[in-house]
Amino acid sequence: MTPELAYFFKINIGIALFYAFYRLFFYRDTFFHWRRYALLSFLIISLLYPLMNFQDWVKEQEPMNEIVTIYAANILPEVGVTHQESKIWTQLISNVGPAIYLIGAGLFFIRFLIQLISISILAIRCRKTEINGITVRILNRPSAPFSFFHWIFISPELHSEKEAKEILIHEETHARQWHSIDVMFSELITILCWVNPFAWLLKREIRNNLEYMADHKVILSGHDTKSYQYHLLGLANQKAAANLYNSFNVLPLKNRITMMNKKRTKSIGKTKYAMFIPLAALLMLVSNIEAIARVTGKVTKDIAVSLTKNEVSSATEPSSLVAITQENDSAKPKKSNVFTAVEVMPQYPGGEQELLKFIVTNLKYPVEAQKAEEEGKVYVRFTVAENGYVEDPTILRSVSPLLDNEAKRIISSMPKWIPGKQKGKNVSVYYVIPIMFKLDGSPANSEKNTPKKNFHAVIDYGTNLNSSNGTSHTIINKSGDSTPPLYILNGKEISDTEMKKLDSNSFQSINVLKGKSATEKYGEKGTNGVIEITLKEQ
Repeated sequence: MTPELAYFFKINIGIALFYAFYRLFFYRDTFFHWRRYALLSFLIISLLYPLMNFQDWVKEQEPMNEIVTIYAANILPEVGVTHQESKIWTQLISNVGPAIYLIGAGLFFIRFLIQLISISILAIRCRKTEINGITVRILNRPSAPFSFFHWIFISPELHSEKEAKEILIHEETHARQWHSIDVMFSELITILCWVNPFAWLLKREIRNNLEYMADHKVILSGHDTKSYQYHLLGLANQKAAANLYNSFNVLPLKNRITMMNKKRTKSIGKTKYAMFIPLAALLMLVSNIEAIARVTGKVTKDIAVSLTKNEVSSATEPSSLVAITQENDSAKPKKSNVFTAVEVMPQYPGGEQELLKFIVTNLKYPVEAQKAEEEGKVYVRFTVAENGYVEDPTILRSVSPLLDNEAKRIISSMPKWIPGKQKGKNVSVYYVIPIMFKLDGSPANSEKNTPKKNFHAVIDYGTNLNSSNGTSHTIINKSGDSTPPLYILNGKEISDTEMKKLDSNSFQSINVLKGKSATEKYGEKGTNGVIEITLKEQ
């Protein structure tokens, strides 16, 4: 996910949460001015909170480091197997989706501009005059009264003197309190977030509240409430020319009449408006935690080892496995000076591809776990110390003691890493690797299966979580032979040196052949195995 897309999602999440918060706490009170400022604050904070950056402070807090790690392991989207057909659909959606959004936003913005131009032209064409000391513009055609900033439009011939006074008080309230700013701002937010229904709902609440404010002003000026309400009912059938301005009768009359008759809320109720401050602070905190977790996720590889039941490994015997205790599985940080994300993250010697090779070569599916049909994804967190050594492997998400223990064993056996750096100094950094154990085949055939040395493994490893690329699908026929194989890149033979220079993120698939399947396809060259690599299309 790109930073721009993450920002867009956070804006829409903020709008949705604030709307729910508004409906829960503010919807039924009569503090119209307070509600106006709260509603505008909701939109402004939704735009700004994703930009508030205090990640350095979050990294320094030990409890926050733990939350970031758990978030990265359990909440961030996982990367899994993608078949070619589903990948085509994913690419199609990723290409068409932004186009649809931009077309929709463009159409709404064009409509917005047309309405602005139409009102400006109308203001120029209409004759100006004064009614009761208020400057108005006389509509050329009979239409419902409305206002836009300091312009008030009315058809005097349609209203009695008393009705005209009520209308002018109402519309002058809109003009003097600059309600059109609220309307314009909410309209622009709706254009930006037109795919979010909560943006439309929040815009409606802003418009409703502005009308409540103007209605309340009319009542306070001494006009009879029931007479004013009958006046509104009489204008119900008059059609508004557009919805960008403040119209006297544009909103549902039932809501306005209900609010006029509603008993005033006690002043003590204003204290609840302070409640949205903790919500805004929580949004900013979660946004920073999410940003740090995505940096952590960049270096988290999703490695899945899939063994067929008729080709299982006998290299790991049950006697070699030790059950993991609850104490060993504790996911709590043991050191306060361990970073979750740093300027330069730690790196496995040789890079990502070498890390994958190490795990594929050394990982052994426990026989007892195969018999018990235990499978799932084990999340292992460990510390890459200042000196590069791997320390304190712990289980963040457990599957079973057998699989947990094997995941910890493979992590503990890793060689020395290149340590992470913060401000030019080597530091200890948490690192998370999810390892999936998955059994393929039908349970009905399990009794006929016998352990063999060779097994068929499928490895799925995701690209960076901030990348738009898909996942890689790697198929490996693994054996105990360590002789260098034949490397084939896009149908052409390459050397081991050239292989090491390749970027694993450019791999579409890797197919490693051994034994008869290799020699049948490549002859004597395939005696030591063949690794077929296909690169992604540029």
